[in-house]
Amino acid sequence: MSQILEQDERYIAAIDLGSNSFHMVVAKVVGSDLQLISRHKQRVRLASGLDSELNLSHASMERALECLAMFAERLQGFEESNVRIAATHTLRRAKNAHLFIQRAKA
Repeated sequence: MSQILEQDERYIAAIDLGSNSFHMVVAKVVGSDLQLISRHKQRVRLASGLDSELNLSHASMERALECLAMFAERLQGFEESNVRIAATHTLRRAKNAHLFIQRAKA
């Protein structure tokens, strides 16, 4: 997809931060419909990095952050308001999820 978006076109993206894989869907808004542009799936195995004290390991965070960096590259030119991110079970349970979120925002 071109990095420069035409002004009369609106693109949106949804990112699912799952326990095993992260998913990203990009769509173009066409009237009241959505036209699928691309899907991306990356296995990050976040849940496997959750220890007995419910902290994410450094290695699992790094895998997840690498995936998010790749997603960010593909979202160049998007308005922040057109991107939604949802975290699933593992990130909601992790006691150190705030550290991951801080690094992901940086």
